[in-house]
Amino acid sequence: MSGHSKWSTIKRKKGALDAKRGKIFSKLVKEIAVAAKAGGGDPDANPRLRTVLLACKAANLPKDKIETAIKKGTGDVDGANYEEARYEGYGAGGVGIIVDTLTDNKNRTVGDVRFALNKCNGSMAENGAVSWNFESKGHIIIPKDACTEDEIFEKAIDAGAEDVNTEGDVYTISTEPNELHAVVTGLEGMGLTPEEAKLTMVPNTTMEVDAKTARAVLKLMDMLEDCDDVQQVYSNFDISEDVMAEIMAD
Repeated sequence: MSGHSKWSTIKRKKGALDAKRGKIFSKLVKEIAVAAKAGGGDPDANPRLRTVLLACKAANLPKDKIETAIKKGTGDVDGANYEEARYEGYGAGGVGIIVDTLTDNKNRTVGDVRFALNKCNGSMAENGAVSWNFESKGHIIIPKDACTEDEIFEKAIDAGAEDVNTEGDVYTISTEPNELHAVVTGLEGMGLTPEEAKLTMVPNTTMEVDAKTARAVLKLMDMLEDCDDVQQVYSNFDISEDVMAEIMAD
């Protein structure tokens, strides 16, 4: 487990995900609008919209907010015009950072990203300097009380998943990007409801960090995710169980 997965575990244990539910909703609404604008408002004909609707379901985003966001994207109602932008950088200790954004003001967004990096002993990087070490994957989380380890392996593979990780307090399933929706549908057909389902960026190689560096990197990810224009943050840091326990005790 590394980067975003460890960060998600820490947030889950500290209750930070619930505390930021309003911000999560805001990010999902933006993504719905952009997906609908790019590929139309019909999820069956728009894979990107299908994917974000999976995340909306997992986050319990109200139906009326989803419908309004789709209408904004298709132009049926007025809404802001968001552009996608990806920024790359280095955090403390030289760990790689990728920041995906949706913004109506790129100057503001790049300024916010640069400020967070500089504040946490990091720096901006050229496009491609970090992303070469990552690949896109589908990411599904199933609660551990949903089934046994043997069952999750069997059901995930039957649904078309690529791999299953049973470390930690949840099952983490990975898929090819274009198979995410099909795998989720297959799992639901077997009685397994994902706690989270989305596309993510997974590092091919990771960098283990000590407690001091881990705290700085996690502070950076927190600052970045607090930016209104930031949708996702990915990193290649890895935290040992001992360091993880030390951080959780803070």
